[in-house]
Amino acid sequence: MSPDAPAGNAPAVAEFVEVTVSREAGAWPDGADALAARAAYAALTPFWGPDDGPAELSVVLADDALVQRLNREYRGKDKPTNVLSFALTESEDPDQDGAPTILGDVILAHETLVREAAEQNKPLESHFAHLVVHGVLHLLGYDHEEDADAEEMEALEVEVLAGLDIANPYTTPPPAGGLPVQTRTAGP
Repeated sequence: MSPDAPAGNAPAVAEFVEVTVSREAGAWPDGADALAARAAYAALTPFWGPDDGPAELSVVLADDALVQRLNREYRGKDKPTNVLSFALTESEDPDQDGAPTILGDVILAHETLVREAAEQNKPLESHFAHLVVHGVLHLLGYDHEEDADAEEMEALEVEVLAGLDIANPYTTPPPAGGLPVQTRTAGP
């Protein structure tokens, strides 16, 4: 994974939000940690400011087996998925005793992510960043259960990814002489 994606306004967000990236399982390439952090900060930038107080979130780089276990235990689905988000609200008042708001965890499945990127003919780095952004938006309360909510969330993802110089993940390149095809790939 390339660590050269532009950070946008991420350094400003990094002053009051801590993003921790951990490698729990999977053959993640060099640079995955840095790209995960940049994508998470980019997703947070439009929504979290100094007035919101300090916050923390984690991005866990995992494999299909770990994600399948979590998906089975917490969602009743015995299969891996590309990304899981577990939102937490540990501190309702982030200024209370200086405690940060714990936003939650974004957990990615390496094999599923690699397979999807290949199947969709997308650069691995782009698909990876997209799923991190997707997961962080879930932590912030966005979902895609209803069509209107999905459209809102997808528009936010496209906007955040554009700030990282990543193409719209919901439009695949058109075949010769054809029209672009809309796809939905993120999330369970």
